[in-house]
Amino acid sequence: MQSISSKPAYGLAIHTSSPDLGLAISNFQDIKRCQSWNLGRDLSTQLHQYLSEFIQPQTWSDLGWIAVAKGPGSFTGTRIGVITARTLAQQLNIPVFAISTLAAIAKKEQFQLLQNQDKNSVIALEMRAQRGQLFVAIYGTNRETDCGLIPLLIDSVMSSQEWEQTLASWQTPYHRVQIESGLGETAIQLLELGYLDWKSGKQPHWSEALPYYGQHPVEM
Repeated sequence: MQSISSKPAYGLAIHTSSPDLGLAISNFQDIKRCQSWNLGRDLSTQLHQYLSEFIQPQTWSDLGWIAVAKGPGSFTGTRIGVITARTLAQQLNIPVFAISTLAAIAKKEQFQLLQNQDKNSVIALEMRAQRGQLFVAIYGTNRETDCGLIPLLIDSVMSSQEWEQTLASWQTPYHRVQIESGLGETAIQLLELGYLDWKSGKQPHWSEALPYYGQHPVEM
């Protein structure tokens, strides 16, 4: 852990679980930057160039931890992002927080709900998966951790019918979110969720950062 006298450690977020590359960096004091680019199929070949340019004027040695989108989302993109985060963390000897792409979107929606004075609704998220299925999750607000998130229904894969049945039987008010695009734009929320874990003292080893695919890339 950093000492009180040391300069604040920076956190870096890497989001590659869609055709958008999303990057964010902050020391959570006076510096915060985030940006996203729609790279499509070029994401895998251009990630490292964009990352090297984005981090400046900070350097790799300024990083104290990394947050990475672990999926669900693009199989190839997610794998590339997680491998990149693990490699950097191994070289720098810093922790990696592997965070759900659905949780990052829930964090963004949570802010909007709080702005609208809606503090009671949970956030029900759905995103198209392969073979006509959906990636789904339900998150509530953890009021004990500075507006963190509590997974009430962990990231899962369901048919549309199963999801509708789940929502129909849900006992509390919910805010339904249908995710279509813009995943890279939530890199800043990815960073905020990583920071909550960092502040709580968690130090996950880089080897613990694993992608969540939810489905096999090809039908078995």
